[in-house]
Amino acid sequence: MKVIIPLAGKGTRLRPHTHVTPKPMLRVAGKPVMSYVLDELRKLKGIEQIVYITGHLKERVEEFARKSIDIPSVFIEQKVQDGTAGAISLAREYVDQPVLIIFVDTIFDADLSVIERTDADGIIWTKEVEDYQRFGVVVTNDDGHMTKIVEKPKTSISKHANIGLYYMRNWKLLFEGIDHVLASPTNLGEYFLTDAFQYMIDKGAKIRVIDVEGWYDAGKIETMLETNQTMLLKGRARRPANSDGCTIVDPVYIEEDVTLNGSTIGPNVSIGKGSVIENSEVTHSIIGTGARILRSKLRNSLIGDDTLLDGIQGEVSVGDHSEVRVSPES
Repeated sequence: MKVIIPLAGKGTRLRPHTHVTPKPMLRVAGKPVMSYVLDELRKLKGIEQIVYITGHLKERVEEFARKSIDIPSVFIEQKVQDGTAGAISLAREYVDQPVLIIFVDTIFDADLSVIERTDADGIIWTKEVEDYQRFGVVVTNDDGHMTKIVEKPKTSISKHANIGLYYMRNWKLLFEGIDHVLASPTNLGEYFLTDAFQYMIDKGAKIRVIDVEGWYDAGKIETMLETNQTMLLKGRARRPANSDGCTIVDPVYIEEDVTLNGSTIGPNVSIGKGSVIENSEVTHSIIGTGARILRSKLRNSLIGDDTLLDGIQGEVSVGDHSEVRVSPES
């Protein structure tokens, strides 16, 4: 089996953080989002190669991936951002067998070992949601096979949201479908991989639909903070060995070399190594490495590495190497 991981996006919804850090490398509960995905791949048998489709900050992505997992890898730059079908088409020369495709905007709970037993042409993993109008949803027949994907439906034709996780056993028909999509007019200005899946179905392919147990978005600040909370509750929490003089409200993830003085931390807070929090309150936030938070009261905030915040109150999003101070009233 081959694996394709598209990573070319600029992460515009997570700016300013993604100006200097690739979106998949932003940390949730002390761990890069991409690492959660690679952990799932380590559980699988028979992966011969991972093909990474890179773009924004590609050198950092490549360095991180090479250090993170011991599977032969190749890196291809997507120079033209023409959609998901265009991204996957770049891996064509490396795919000569069934392929697993993973978009890393999200963290998922799924038993991927099902691919070792399936006789379907492919599998699409979905998550049942109530706010189906926000997503591309997958419509199935009575046998649980996909019949079509509809982007942001106005009526409740399905609540099975497409989460960007696919296995295609019939890889030849997949790339035939991609060729068809790329030769057709764009769909809303892009070439969508899901249109290639529709082509496969129209040619008689059986694509099984399986709901994941959990699906946690890390594509924008508010959902990233929600996912941080979920990961803490699911076992990623870590209390500091020494928090004398401070109040810790679980769950939290705090590295051992974090310095805490006269502060209340938590719930749902992650703090990276080397950071200092003094005389502050921090809740529902992610604090990067080497940050200094002084005399502040933060909630629902995403704070980059090596930042300084002094006298700040409220919800803030501050990128790496920034300083924000509020002078006390005279």
